[in-house]
Amino acid sequence: MTTIARIGAEARAASRSFLRRRTAVFFTFGFPLILVGIFGAVVGADPTGSGLFGHPTGYYVPGYLSVIVLFTPLTRVGSSIARHRDGRRFEKLATTPLNRFEWLAAHIVVNAGIILAASVVVLAALSVLTDATTVFVPLVVPFVVLAVVVFCGLGAVLGRVADSQDGVVAASNAVALPMVFLSETFVAPELLPAWFRPLVALSPLTYFARGVRAVTYLRAPATRELLVLAALAGLLFVVGGLAVPQTEA
Repeated sequence: MTTIARIGAEARAASRSFLRRRTAVFFTFGFPLILVGIFGAVVGADPTGSGLFGHPTGYYVPGYLSVIVLFTPLTRVGSSIARHRDGRRFEKLATTPLNRFEWLAAHIVVNAGIILAASVVVLAALSVLTDATTVFVPLVVPFVVLAVVVFCGLGAVLGRVADSQDGVVAASNAVALPMVFLSETFVAPELLPAWFRPLVALSPLTYFARGVRAVTYLRAPATRELLVLAALAGLLFVVGGLAVPQTEA
């Protein structure tokens, strides 16, 4: 059985597991739409062009997508590891040819498909419900895929260090909530304290937001952001793969 076949088999199993969890399906696609409705109303209601939401709606497209590419991989991969560990599935997987990097790759494939689909839904909703008109840009796809790799790897680390599924959810929220608002997503850099602005560059989500904003809103090249995100994706894939347990411990 080849590597591709093993990854495909695990990806199919993970896809079926996701589709059986109706609540997870609903919130994966429904929560971003709720966010579009809430923030779209707030942004659209700002007549002054100043304050926290003083930019046009198109400026905040990276923020909407960031919610999907950040929360979904962190919680899904982390929870999968915690659930597999509780069910002693990693002991069983250790007796198969599937290695830890292939397991993570399979879950990255599943998450990438889910998140790309959710991104299309969100972008369509933005086009219909707001004044954001230039959001369907093919260059968004590599940014989404690389961000999925980054946060699946980080989710694997959280799944390894957390002692339960509840612990994974708590840890994911503790990491994701500050990151989603302090990575040039919804809050413009000039609104942050001067001493804090250099720290924004430490967040992987910053490069996703900058890149997506460049190609969708500024219509500018984003080669640097793409390369940085690719390097982070490679690093987090290795770290995340090493974090995937080989036993239930």
